[in-house]
Formats: sequence, C-alpha cells, structure tokens
Amino acid sequence: MHGPALVNWLLALLAAGVGTSCLVRLRRSPCAPDGAHRPLARESDAAEALMGLGMAAMAVTGTTVPAAVWAGLFGLPAAAFLFAAAHAPAGRAHRLHHAVGALAMTYMALAMTVASGHEHHQSSALGLPVLTGALLLYFGGYTLWAGSRLLHTPAGTLAVGTAGLPQACRLTMGIGMFAMLLTM
Repeated sequence: MHGPALVNWLLALLAAGVGTSCLVRLRRSPCAPDGAHRPLARESDAAEALMGLGMAAMAVTGTTVPAAVWAGLFGLPAAAFLFAAAHAPAGRAHRLHHAVGALAMTYMALAMTVASGHEHHQSSALGLPVLTGALLLYFGGYTLWAGSRLLHTPAGTLAVGTAGLPQACRLTMGIGMFAMLLTM
C-alpha cells in the first residue's frame, strides 16, 4: 500500500482477523438450525474470508507481488459474482457488493503495481481519481449502512454476541476497503 508502515500493519492485522473469523464461521456453520443448507450465507462467508485475507496480504506485500497474481486472485471471483448476480435472483445485491469489492481490490492492486514502476513521481496519486472517489463514496456509504444494521436488528434490539458477527465483519471489511482507497 501507499501509506505509513504502521497503518499498513494495523490494517493487515484487522483484515486477517476478519478473514480468519469468516473462515471459522464458514467451517462451523454448514447448515441452518433447521437443517437446511445456507448457500448464500456460506458463499458470503467464503467471499469475505477471501477479501479479508487478500486485503491483509495486499497491505503487507504491496507491490512485491506481480499484478497478474492480484488480478487472478480478485478478478476471477469478481467475474464469478457478476455472473451469479446476473443469473440468480436470490442474493443479487449481496453478490453485486462482493463483485464491487473484488473489482476494487483488483483496481487497487493494479494501480499499485503500475505506480511502483514510476516511483520518482511520489506526489502523484495512484489510479484514476474519479474511480477512486466513486469507490470511496460507495464503501463510505456501505460502512455507514453496515454500522447501522449492526446497531439495531429488525426487532429493534441491539445485535450482540454471535448474531451480530456477520454484520461486524461486513462493517470491518467496509472500513478496511475505505482505508485502503484513502491511501491511493
């Protein structure tokens, strides 16, 4: 990333913690309490684990990883989520969100690797300012939305314990994406 080393490491620890939490949730909850499979929840846990662990790796390694690796790691899931959102009405909005996240990670990785070849222009911004601004608006809004959903459930009570864990992961991932985009 294009920021202070301490911020990069703190973001990496936060993202790795969220990614690991999503992996644990994915492993521990193969079925809903009534025995039915929860494919959308498992898909969401898998996507958030990939994004969290990928964000951690990106924050630490930065430009030492080739652009093709980052493009494959995030670009292929983005294409899969876009395809799934177009062909399956259930969970369309959440799949589109995961696709936007994966595309944003691809964009940031490619912008970082392209900029690493032009290190004599340290004052110039990475990537396209308009696209970066649009992604900042999206993830800023998403973070506010996810935070509001964490605070109150549909029943009007505070979401505490494991019931609020998926929302807390989404909130943390939104904050992480926002922070990574700010460093561009």
